Amino acid sequence: MATNGLHPLEALLRERIVLLDGAMGTMIQRYKLSEAEYRGERFGDWKGKDLKGSLELLNLTRPEVVEEIHAAYLNAGADVVETNTFSGTTIGLNDFLFQGEPTRGRKDQEFFQRVVDDADLRELVYEINFKAAQIARRAADRVANETGQQRFVGGSMGPLPVAGSISPDVNDPAFRAVSFDQLRQTYFDEAKALLEGGVDLFIVETIFDTLNGKAALFAIADALEKIGRKVPLMISGTVIDKSGRNLSGQTVEASLISIAHAEPLIVGLNCSLGPDEMEPFVEELARVSPYYMSAYPNAGLPDPLSPTGFPETAETFAPKVAKWAENGWLNVVGGCCGTTPDHIRALAKLTQKFSPRAVERNTKHT
Repeated sequence: MATNGLHPLEALLRERIVLLDGAMGTMIQRYKLSEAEYRGERFGDWKGKDLKGSLELLNLTRPEVVEEIHAAYLNAGADVVETNTFSGTTIGLNDFLFQGEPTRGRKDQEFFQRVVDDADLRELVYEINFKAAQIARRAADRVANETGQQRFVGGSMGPLPVAGSISPDVNDPAFRAVSFDQLRQTYFDEAKALLEGGVDLFIVETIFDTLNGKAALFAIADALEKIGRKVPLMISGTVIDKSGRNLSGQTVEASLISIAHAEPLIVGLNCSLGPDEMEPFVEELARVSPYYMSAYPNAGLPDPLSPTGFPETAETFAPKVAKWAENGWLNVVGGCCGTTPDHIRALAKLTQKFSPRAVERNTKHT
């Protein structure tokens, strides 16, 4: 594929609609792993909270499971697989892995400063992210060699369990559990490890608080400068309900303006909503955004009676999302919570006949 000086991913975006993978958690749940399997031999004597549910820890204790899931998505047609690092930060993993002194009240900035400064936790988080990038890289390169089609690894950086601009205490609206500098530090550790592990792009995703997202972008810029590499950036926000706003109160257009300084290659929406509820916001963002457009909704709204926890099957999900491609709104498409390789395979089949959304760009990502 001739790139004409463009990053290979951008060259592919100009050629056709790019397929992203689906949910990691949905797939891990299928393995029904026990507490002992999450712990593995290395963490068999771990003190504190149970480790079952710490998906990122599986990069160290059950890497073959993670790689198998990546391979399933790649074989279903995904061009980009995301590392298993959605919560892979010191703050994101503190409930499972922080061995320091616990807080006696609500978690505040003093507590989170201990978390982000904890040397053992930072070392473990680095290892988790570095190994996650290597696992995804190995799967992507193997399938690329088998098919003759380049595959990409996206470093997943999720939203964190705390927000920089919102109080978690309704009785104290001025309270902030974390500072911007703490957010930046926790994201920097993750970004540096992902970059050194070999990711092709960063994916800052499921942004419900714009300030958290901006901290991640600051950290990524810092990591890129320190490592001396350039990789593209994908940013994906989250609309939390039919109001069309994120949790910090911004519309999709306002969020777009807030992150434009980072010069992303791709901007889009994911999570929170299914295709029915997300559609008007995808249309709106596609109307105003000067960037390549991505969308990867949940498989509907949560439904505990469904096998995946979400009601949309591949057969019902794919036609709804493919309509966005038919409307000329998309450059990147995939699935979020509740989606599986079957969903991605169905999307690949339906979207391949549609042209990608036209984007005029002057910035080259090399």
